[in-house]
Amino acid sequence: MGYERQTDLGTPLVASDTQVTCLIDGRTVTVPAGTTVMRAAALAGGSIPKLCATDNLKQFGSCRLCLVEIDGMRGTPASCTTPVAEGMTVHTQTPRLEKLRRGVMELYISDHPLDCLTCSANNDCELQDQAAAVGLRDVRYGYEGANHLEAPVDTSNPYFDFDPAKCITCSRCVRACDEVQGTLALTIDGRGFASKVSAGLASDSFLSSECVSCGACVQACPTASLQEKTVKAIGKPERSVVTTCAYCGVGCTFRAEMRGEQLVRMVPWKDGKANRGHSCVKGRFAWGYAQHQERILKPMIRETIDQPWREVSWDEALGYAAARLNAIRDTYGRNALGGITSSRCTNEETFLVQKLIRAGFGTNNVDTCARVCHSPTGYGLKTTFGTSAGTQDFDSVEHSDVILVIGANPTDGHPVFASRMKKRLRAGARLIVIDPRRTDLVRSPHIAADYHLPLRPGTNVAILTAIAHVIVTEGLADEAFIRERCDWDEYSHWAEFVAEERHSPEFLAAVNGVDAETVRGAARLFATGGNGAIYYGLGVTEHSQGSSTVMAIANLAMATGNIGRSGVGVNPLRGQNNVQGACDMGSFPHELSGYRHVSDPAARALFEAEWGVAIDPEPGLRIPNMLDAATDGTFKAIYIQGEDILQSDPDTHHVAAGLAAMDCVIVHDLFLNETANYAHVFLPGSTFLEKNGTFTNAERRIQPVRKVMEPLNGLEDWQVTQELARAIGLGWNYTHPSEIMDEIARLTPSFSGVNYDRLDAEGSLQWPVNEAAPDGSPIMHVDGFVRGKGRFVVTDYVPTDERTGPRFPLLLTTGRTLSQYNVGAQTRRTANTVWHREDLLEMHPVDAENRGLGTGDWARLASRSGETTLRVVVTDRVAPGVVYTTFHHPATQANVVTTDFSDWATNCPEYKVTAVQVAPSNGPSDWQEAYEAQATHSRRIAGQDSAMEPAE
Repeated sequence: MGYERQTDLGTPLVASDTQVTCLIDGRTVTVPAGTTVMRAAALAGGSIPKLCATDNLKQFGSCRLCLVEIDGMRGTPASCTTPVAEGMTVHTQTPRLEKLRRGVMELYISDHPLDCLTCSANNDCELQDQAAAVGLRDVRYGYEGANHLEAPVDTSNPYFDFDPAKCITCSRCVRACDEVQGTLALTIDGRGFASKVSAGLASDSFLSSECVSCGACVQACPTASLQEKTVKAIGKPERSVVTTCAYCGVGCTFRAEMRGEQLVRMVPWKDGKANRGHSCVKGRFAWGYAQHQERILKPMIRETIDQPWREVSWDEALGYAAARLNAIRDTYGRNALGGITSSRCTNEETFLVQKLIRAGFGTNNVDTCARVCHSPTGYGLKTTFGTSAGTQDFDSVEHSDVILVIGANPTDGHPVFASRMKKRLRAGARLIVIDPRRTDLVRSPHIAADYHLPLRPGTNVAILTAIAHVIVTEGLADEAFIRERCDWDEYSHWAEFVAEERHSPEFLAAVNGVDAETVRGAARLFATGGNGAIYYGLGVTEHSQGSSTVMAIANLAMATGNIGRSGVGVNPLRGQNNVQGACDMGSFPHELSGYRHVSDPAARALFEAEWGVAIDPEPGLRIPNMLDAATDGTFKAIYIQGEDILQSDPDTHHVAAGLAAMDCVIVHDLFLNETANYAHVFLPGSTFLEKNGTFTNAERRIQPVRKVMEPLNGLEDWQVTQELARAIGLGWNYTHPSEIMDEIARLTPSFSGVNYDRLDAEGSLQWPVNEAAPDGSPIMHVDGFVRGKGRFVVTDYVPTDERTGPRFPLLLTTGRTLSQYNVGAQTRRTANTVWHREDLLEMHPVDAENRGLGTGDWARLASRSGETTLRVVVTDRVAPGVVYTTFHHPATQANVVTTDFSDWATNCPEYKVTAVQVAPSNGPSDWQEAYEAQATHSRRIAGQDSAMEPAE
């Protein structure tokens, strides 16, 4: 599509069933009651000049440019704050209005630099547009008002500049920071001509303020006062393509704005149903990795992993890989091969990888990082509700009265959704946070959690059972809902179980470490506070009782009747952009696409008829089993697309040993990641900007990914997989990902109504999309559960096998930070490194003092599995006995210390509970120094800079 700005209809419609009819400039307009005159005029095809109004902010009425005349009304009211009324007659263009608007605009321009009509934002500036709209050509007053703006341009933010001289103090940036992002980092300081936008009263720059670089202020700015550095460096965009972000599971829609083959900026698309025109620092700005100098663009091979890489052609690389795979299969059998799909690649690419493994390798040895993070969600929700996904769309939070967040830190992990949640909280919703740390939702000065339950890591089931105990014993359960929608006998059994005295908050306080009255207060609030919604993340699933916790959450939602309507539900916040899609596409060794077990003859028959091969009815190996089999000598080859298992999977030593034992490791990725150290074939991948396909976000929303630029490596990822399939003897002949989606739809009941034409026309679809739900399913289980009657499952608390003791007295839990993403392969290759250049260890002051440690000191972090060193941050965000770190940097390798304990049902690793000891250290360990020396040497040989080196 050609480049064009998003249309702006002014203040949004106010939801109302009542319609009113009015006359605007002689045209009859019928709109819902409460609609502003400005928006009604826009819907009628008219345009009223404006500066302070925009349709993602509340009415403000400060610029006085949108004045109108209304018959029977005195003066000239602002159209952005005046609602239409039945029979109203409005005039938007009269000589009087023209004179008033021109005078207002003259005042704005007089407070603006002399180069207004020739500045770098020319033809991309609303101030210029509106000056032209009112016919202003000269300023009678001169430009003396701009003389006071002598402050230098603030260039501290790595992605945008703030030029105070171009600011007209319209307050749009301040309002966007407040209303859209919810950070309140900006303010208007001073009065009159001396008024100015300030990045926090206690800050002297954007970088040192509370600004989270979401870009809402830049998008809201009507001048070039706030402008992306890339616009200044490259120039105004010429064309744009709407696509979907490839970071977290929110799935934000962006307009990628291009100049030639250069990406100028990513602008959040206001019609995106997941983000509604908002963004975070990663999606908005951190796309520079796509053209980073460390990206590998040529295939490479080597006989053994101690040899240097050799660049080869695609044909040679694929032929070499196929020959080794076929030889291994012929020698050791089909079960000696396997593969891993990616939660960062598209649905179509993921589907092809599992098809390659099942139809080409002849085995079900396929797994995915989605199991490593959210497989308990699939197991737990399928068991209780009948489907393996969350129940709501993101819009649902706007109707929530009580929000319970457990094991999730959305302000860091899912910031765009967090902004929507905070907006609802500021409007009056109540908040319960269950988390070992005092996350931003707990500690924010702008919203305070009603209850924070700082439980001991590993005791999720115990805390949820204690909450259920209060609800049942105090008669707070919704029995009418339960009798109608759930299995009453199973509920009775569950209610009897949770009502036992050993499950009371008082009894379990010794287990979970939370005051009993706090638990009782939270339980009463959730059960009686109105629409109750539960949001959870990896702090729920990545435990030995992850599946039990998900089922306990489902029990709680059913017991209180909080399922099947807007504002309620069970909502997993997926970690990566296509975790949901990777699960949907059949990436597990026991399931085909659509969560049908490989032992199901009817499901296998569909695939066998489509693919022309037999499907093994026996489940294959998961990643840990593949690694075990490799060290045993029975598993020989693996194809890994878009995952760095050496850095992201638990027990790094075990992963390394398994990879080192294999005869053929094929890594298909953007960069030479840590796993590639053990690879024999490297196939360069393509970024989300270079491909077509779809992602499925945390709300089951299937969204188009559209090619913005040609792949720098020459092939989209689905093409690479297809060429590898052809090389081993499969006759694949797809010409476009739409054909792969058509095959997915034929084989997957929940996708049967999905195709590219519909996605292009409607923007997105939420599965299931089928005959029963032809328009998709924003909210699940509306009239009944997919499984029939909702199932209550008894979830007894079983302590983890990972215990503290004299040698390892502390509990380590891990998480993410706002500026970095997953293992950092993408964000570490962007300017995001200015915020989080190394993993840090958070310690409570008591624990730090006992060990003689202070903020900035090096510490040795050791567990039963391994050790690493990192710097300390002393903080009360963690409780005594608990330490916390992130896992974004390979120089830290946090998973060196995590264990191989896992969820009892799905093998999801127990990342969140590791017994550790912390002691002072003189600096990085020997292996870390060796790693950094090797990384620096490799960059120097390649002529690359040291942008990824950790801060000194």
